[in-house]
Amino acid sequence: MEAADIFASMKSPSVMRAIAPSAVRGLLFSVGKRSDTTDMPAAHAAHFNWAYPHDHPEMHALYERAKRGQWNGSDLPWHTPVDPLNPDLPIAPLDLIDLNAATALGIRLDSKDQPRMVHSMSSWMLSQFLHGEQGALLAAAQVTESVSFFDGKLYGSTQVMDEGRHVEVFHRYLTEKLGKMYHINDNLFVIIDALMTDSRWDLKFLGMQIMVEGLALGAFGFLYQSTKEPLLKELLKYVIQDEARHVHYGVLALKEHINYGISKSERNEREDWAYEVALLMRNRFMAYEVYEEWFDGTSVSRDQWRQLIMNSPGMQRFRKTMFTRLVPNIREIGLLSDRIRPHYEKAGLGIYFSGQAAPEVSGEQMVQELDHEAA
Repeated sequence: MEAADIFASMKSPSVMRAIAPSAVRGLLFSVGKRSDTTDMPAAHAAHFNWAYPHDHPEMHALYERAKRGQWNGSDLPWHTPVDPLNPDLPIAPLDLIDLNAATALGIRLDSKDQPRMVHSMSSWMLSQFLHGEQGALLAAAQVTESVSFFDGKLYGSTQVMDEGRHVEVFHRYLTEKLGKMYHINDNLFVIIDALMTDSRWDLKFLGMQIMVEGLALGAFGFLYQSTKEPLLKELLKYVIQDEARHVHYGVLALKEHINYGISKSERNEREDWAYEVALLMRNRFMAYEVYEEWFDGTSVSRDQWRQLIMNSPGMQRFRKTMFTRLVPNIREIGLLSDRIRPHYEKAGLGIYFSGQAAPEVSGEQMVQELDHEAA
């Protein structure tokens, strides 16, 4: 029924046709949960340029920044002891799951359950970050092959390295420090499957660099600002700086292409695609995998759980921070026309229209702002 609801909510037939095969695999058959491995057929053109030009000065500058910004995940203070149930050094804010909201919805959780639930929710969030980073690793390799700017290929090579490092550190933190990891969420699987199997290079850019990386950047910022656990905070500080460059890269690659390189109908299709995927990604954060662990087979329904996730103050802040980093970049690349704006406003996303886009704020500035706000 939830899968049917997602299909019914899609307004664009072209977007539905593009996403439908991935949605069937991810939502109806839960392919991402059936095995430890999944094969996705990829079809795209690899673009070679034997002249090796410096054809995009801004991308070249980003490439230079990326080379200077490389770091070694092994150098993080992994000796730091982590107790995910320690209320003095919480992994995430305790109001991520609000006891009052749970009680109002008829869900019985006592004060002893709350830190355990936050441990589960934190592990779930970081697990989805890990799975998203593996998707970004493979997508970055595809994009490096297919992008036409040679300076973009050079920059793309640094992103492949970045994403490999992110996979390394998130997996190590989950296994060594939290001792818990969840399967990929079905909605996230749909998005990754759709991106990896689409032959259009700009859709890969739009989906991964703007949508997935943009939302991840906001999510990382939320967790960086709210966690009291020093190792996770240090890890996220470095990841945020990498991700800010990745989103900036996506904006540089797509802005001219979207505005001048495609037809109006193609631009409308990509505009619809971005909107539909934004809604799908918002639905991704219902954490049903945690519900199934805690409450499946009990009197607590999925609807009660969904309302708890929607009403808990920590999760409300989480969603707000995510979209703060996404919507301005959709605007910046030219996919927020007067035609689509009312749909974002109806979905409650219009409040983010005037936010800062990636070229306006670096990862270093972002970390400084987050530290200043938390002080």
